[in-house]
Amino acid sequence: MFDLNKKRWQWSAMLFMAFVWGASFILMKRGLDAFNYVQVGALRIFISFIILLPLSIKNLKLVNRNNILPLIGCGLLGNFFPAFLFTLSETQITSSLAGILNGLTPFFTVIAGAAFFKHKPNIFQITGVAIGFMGAFILITNGKLNTFGQVNIYAFFIVLATFMYGINSNIVRFRLSNLNGVQITSLIFFFIGIPAGIILPFTDFQVAMSNPLFWRSLFATFILATFGSVITLFVFNNLIHHTSAIFASSVTYIVPFFALIWGLLDGDQIGILHFSALSIILVGVYLSSLKRKPKLKL
Repeated sequence: MFDLNKKRWQWSAMLFMAFVWGASFILMKRGLDAFNYVQVGALRIFISFIILLPLSIKNLKLVNRNNILPLIGCGLLGNFFPAFLFTLSETQITSSLAGILNGLTPFFTVIAGAAFFKHKPNIFQITGVAIGFMGAFILITNGKLNTFGQVNIYAFFIVLATFMYGINSNIVRFRLSNLNGVQITSLIFFFIGIPAGIILPFTDFQVAMSNPLFWRSLFATFILATFGSVITLFVFNNLIHHTSAIFASSVTYIVPFFALIWGLLDGDQIGILHFSALSIILVGVYLSSLKRKPKLKL
């Protein structure tokens, strides 16, 4: 029924991923209605761990001395710490702003590749990183570029999370190339799901359970884990198999727009500053994705 060899289904898969990942930021916000940020982050990881456990057990035989540390590194940097950083940031900033700042991930992928993996960026990527950070700086300082006094420290938690995402992407590319995406994800959630499960009993669930929005927050967190961390993974990797990594990764361009739409529906105050900064960031993302200088046709 769903044939990813056909263009219309490829674009449908792309829009589905953008829709779900764009909604992740508002789902985190709804989870915070009853839970604290530690509970939302730990629940997201633990629920994903439970869902993926059959695959994790099946793939444990693939773990060896050469890939165990990269897998743990991916688990911590690509999922564990960012889960808490994003929810902590969203206690003080809007889901729309979180979605836009998440667009910094490609820039940190370039930076981490150059700094830690000896992957030399080209002039387009360097320029793209500079432009992208200009857009992010506009958001973080609320447009007051001549002062650090207006810096939103909670926005920096998302910047830190995207930096971790950048390192994670390079670990997958350079250290785990012999495993596919489904195998990697099932194994990293096996390693980080257990610590997340240990954290949960030490949080005060009595406060959350006494909140009238408890069940709504629990449902939002369950949907966040199921769709945002598990189902989209399978769609993403199948799309890579039928198209290319470049095509699948171009979802980065679309996610912020869905994050803005979800934020507007939830009552976020979004102005020209947000759209201007988003436009600047997307120009930077485009430039940083260029592999080489295109040939000019005369």
